[in-house]
Amino acid sequence: MKNVPTLDIRRYDTDRPAFVAEIGAAYREFGFCCISGHGIARELIDGSYEAFRRFFALPDAIKMKYHVPGSGGARGYTPFKVETAKDSQFADLKEFWHIGREIPRDSKFAALMPPNLWPGEVPAFQHYGYGLYQALDQLGTRVLRALALHLDLPENFFEDKTDQGNSILRPIHYPPITADGVPNVRAGAHEDINFITLLVGASAEGLEVRSDGNWLPITTEGDAIVVNIGDMLQRLSNHVYPSTTHRVVNPQNENARKPRYSVPFFLHPNPDVVLDPVPECITPDNPCRYPTSITSHDYLLQRLREIKLI
Repeated sequence: MKNVPTLDIRRYDTDRPAFVAEIGAAYREFGFCCISGHGIARELIDGSYEAFRRFFALPDAIKMKYHVPGSGGARGYTPFKVETAKDSQFADLKEFWHIGREIPRDSKFAALMPPNLWPGEVPAFQHYGYGLYQALDQLGTRVLRALALHLDLPENFFEDKTDQGNSILRPIHYPPITADGVPNVRAGAHEDINFITLLVGASAEGLEVRSDGNWLPITTEGDAIVVNIGDMLQRLSNHVYPSTTHRVVNPQNENARKPRYSVPFFLHPNPDVVLDPVPECITPDNPCRYPTSITSHDYLLQRLREIKLI
């Protein structure tokens, strides 16, 4: 069986042409790659997971203090069975929290990117949560440099398009499955909305990616972080980089009876970026698939309605 490769991002500085070729090939084939050698401290990752676990263990009445109805879950807490994968009949079996970018309140994007909420009951939550947000934002920028070079774009092509990006860190808690007859999927088959998603550490198996008609389990080793393409980058690259369908299933063993935690970082472009395919990705064999322009913010709203968050 084929496997999604793991590549050491330090090779971007020591073996750039080969690294860019390999990461580009991985994304063209799978839409996914595992990135090692990223330098994000284990203490930051472990401390974040511990703070998030402590929050999700709080009583529902306390967690609901941080739920903002009508906000699409943009900040704070979203309870169980709200988000639903597009075209799925079952709501996802998860609760989650959203941490967003801290921006000046006089920013032109302030109305679209509200201030963060922080749970006072878990003092470490803010320190670790925003620290991990910044670390993954910086790693995402490094990955995008390699992806730009693979498309014959300037290395820094994405940087002024993501420096005020409406990116989200989403700590997720999937509860243990204690009843029989529960749907086998914790998060329904879906594609991500954004440019790229970085998934740091998953405490149980379950992530699967669709490849050649089969579901391929993704497991990481060591410090590797799973990084996948989202629909906005698929659109910008005219499908050179595919946004691949993936899901989270219940393990077929005793781990189904355990909670699962995961922390994806959804790296978004700035709200006013127009998601037209770049000319470098339009060829006679791959004509432009998107003749109508749309901004990343309008695209996001469209998709949030589809997954029942707004």
